[in-house]
Amino acid sequence: MPTPPVTHRILGIDFFDGSAKEAIEIMRTNRGLLVVPAAPALKDLDCSPDYRDALLSADLAITDSAFMVLVWNRLQPVPIRRLSGLVYLRELLSEADVRKPGNSFWIMASPVSARRNLAWLASQGIVIPEDNVYMAPMYGNGLIDDPALLERLNRLLPEHVIVTIGGGTQERLGLYLKRNLAYRPAIHCIGAAIAFLSGDQVHIPVWADRFYLGWLFRSLAEPKRYIPRYWEARKLLAIMLRNRSRLPALKP
Repeated sequence: MPTPPVTHRILGIDFFDGSAKEAIEIMRTNRGLLVVPAAPALKDLDCSPDYRDALLSADLAITDSAFMVLVWNRLQPVPIRRLSGLVYLRELLSEADVRKPGNSFWIMASPVSARRNLAWLASQGIVIPEDNVYMAPMYGNGLIDDPALLERLNRLLPEHVIVTIGGGTQERLGLYLKRNLAYRPAIHCIGAAIAFLSGDQVHIPVWADRFYLGWLFRSLAEPKRYIPRYWEARKLLAIMLRNRSRLPALKP
């Protein structure tokens, strides 16, 4: 039997503690849903039942949130390593099965993002067929229902589905796909990670990501957009202090 992955339970979610290559091998073997929760979305764990359901139903959750990791490692004697979505995506895009034409399917946030992301992928030798790119509609806060997306995926049967839309929504979409597709692909909810590489958002150097400074680069590039978002994420501290490894109770 394969060795189960090493995890730490934080806020009721089992976060993977290992390398990007190990995480990708788990996803290649088991398929299912991988989530990369960031602090601005994690703070809603106690007030967003659909987002909460998506995280609890994921097959693998990686430690993208530098804030969560820093707080956890202060609270607990056994530390957890950070595995950012950017590191995970870089490793994922080096894999031969992901680079194979037609074997990955990309869900993009907008036509502008798609053009930039696809151009960057092509510059890396990864050519995505037009039918393997899908523009996500505005899903809203309720239950997601996208039969057109299901039909295309069931027809093309890509092994890897890569979701690049915003946190809080992409996890709900990933769970919808996991529960409703006629087959089981690896669904990677990597959010904005590709935007840092393609130029769709500010470039984040490897060293800045390693030293937990991605939030600073985004805030300096677009202060009106990101400073309020990261300021709101401070609420995660109180949730972690109250609950630690326990799942927070849902607010009425």
